[in-house]
Amino acid sequence: MIDPQNQANRFIKNLAKQEEFSPFGIESLKASDPRLMKFLERAIAAGKWFLIENIGEELDPSLEPILLKQVDKSGNLRLGDKLIQYDKAFKFFMTTTIPNPHYSPET
Repeated sequence: MIDPQNQANRFIKNLAKQEEFSPFGIESLKASDPRLMKFLERAIAAGKWFLIENIGEELDPSLEPILLKQVDKSGNLRLGDKLIQYDKAFKFFMTTTIPNPHYSPET
C-alpha cells in the first residue's frame, strides 16, 4: 500500500487487534530491520499477520516466494534455504511512505 500519511499502517494494526480477523496478532517491522526474515519465518508458521513498513522502491528478492505464494502441495513454503510450514491464516502487508513510487510492472 502506498501510505504517505501512515493511515494504512494504523488501520491494519487496529484491525489485527480484533481477534475475529487476526486470532494470532500481528508482527510489524521496518524494511531495514536486520531481523526481518527471522520474524517473517515465525509469522508464516504461526499464522500471524505480518506488516513490513517503509519499504523502498526496490524489494528484497528473498520476499519473492511469499509474494508469489509458492506453497507446495504439502503446505510448505521454501524461504531461502529453509522449508517453512505455511499457515493459511498468515496475511502479508507492505507499506511505503513514498508518495509516488516507481515500481516495476512485476511488483
